[in-house]
Amino acid sequence: MSYFNVRVYGLLINGENQVLISDEQSGGRTFSKFPGGGVEIGEGIIDALKREFMEECNAEIEVIRHLYTTDFYEQSSFNDSQILSIYYLVKETRPLQLTYKTVVFDFDENTLQSFRWISLKDLSTDDVTFRTDKTAIELLLKEKQ
Repeated sequence: MSYFNVRVYGLLINGENQVLISDEQSGGRTFSKFPGGGVEIGEGIIDALKREFMEECNAEIEVIRHLYTTDFYEQSSFNDSQILSIYYLVKETRPLQLTYKTVVFDFDENTLQSFRWISLKDLSTDDVTFRTDKTAIELLLKEKQ
């Protein structure tokens, strides 16, 4: 049985023109993506994004604007669902209280998630794992030229 899996992600760019990347391990895979995740039944897209940032980053965010919604078929890497991803540019409402890493997949002992800042001038599609995130990077970089 196939079904849609609606996901929402935030591209948070700091004052130094760096974007926040989340490195994670789940379902036996390691991957890099933007903070965010699945929309729950009965939840609005923006509410889901705010909840995901609170869960992942312990941060309140403000949505600046919509960047991109998946416009091609994307099969989930984890199940039989079709992924529909929505990307927003976001900003933090107060400074983030996270520990940042500089090396990909540099997990602490008790967590399988870590965060890195990547300068927009150095950002490439190779910095993320999934095709939808790569597309969001391409659009962001095209805008920033």
